[in-house]
Amino acid sequence: MNNTENNKVLKGFLLAVSAAILWGVSGTFGQFLFQQRGVNVEWLITIRMLVTGAVLLILAGANNRRDLWSIWSNRKDAIDLLLFSIVGVLAVQYSYFAAINYSNAATATVMQYTGPVMIAIYIALKERKFPNGKTCLAILLAVLGTFLLVTHGKIGTLSISGIALFFGLVSAVTLAFYTLQPVHLLNKYKSTVVIGWGMLIGGIAFCFVRAPWDVAGVWDIQTYSYTSFIVIFGTLIPFYAYLTAVKLIGGQKTSLLASAEPLSAALLAVLWLNTPFAFTDWMGTACIILTIVLLGTSKKEEMHTV
Repeated sequence: MNNTENNKVLKGFLLAVSAAILWGVSGTFGQFLFQQRGVNVEWLITIRMLVTGAVLLILAGANNRRDLWSIWSNRKDAIDLLLFSIVGVLAVQYSYFAAINYSNAATATVMQYTGPVMIAIYIALKERKFPNGKTCLAILLAVLGTFLLVTHGKIGTLSISGIALFFGLVSAVTLAFYTLQPVHLLNKYKSTVVIGWGMLIGGIAFCFVRAPWDVAGVWDIQTYSYTSFIVIFGTLIPFYAYLTAVKLIGGQKTSLLASAEPLSAALLAVLWLNTPFAFTDWMGTACIILTIVLLGTSKKEEMHTV
């Protein structure tokens, strides 16, 4: 491997890890806004998706405006895009931040990362093939990790509220849908176009739930700073960093490095917000991160994530 290739791999590695860490920090900042500043979850989702979607589409259409509108010329693709926008992008964004609101960033992020296991199960059922040993081990570890997180190892009790568990599991399911459903769209159109429209349409739809001008909470310098961080450094920048990393080192390695997200969310929540995180929580986190490692080192390339 020459110096150019080494630099390419190093750049891809740094971009992938940076994206994962920024996503983890974003979730923790969201927890602060919800629980200490009274910012409305639905409002933050609306703003985040509207701004991100608009900026992505502006950037995507900077060189060729036809790229923005070509997806609407095909009826099937347009319907799939609408489905992706609501059931994929909007659902995964809302369920994730709702899980943070009802529990904490660490638990919500780790639970969402059981999504790849659900993808593996879906593919096995679709192809009518029994999962290989590595996938079976990943599934068992995901179940064990989730059990430790939500019960602290005590059967019959929950360490988090039922609604937090519900949104955590929904975020994992919708993450799986978000990853699998738009594959043919991403193969046909620019990813910035697909994700940009997905964000913008989801944001517009959510305006009927919470309008952008219906602001709540205590707004001080921290509130403005953390909200801006979530929109810019927690969405736009890591998205581009992740996509660039995929081009440099491939989707398989990039998705594997994304396992830094639940770890960064857990560490920041514990160290900064003093979120209670027991030994069993760390054990559960380790189990789920290990599932990502196992699935990330499989032969098939992962698709995409945000």
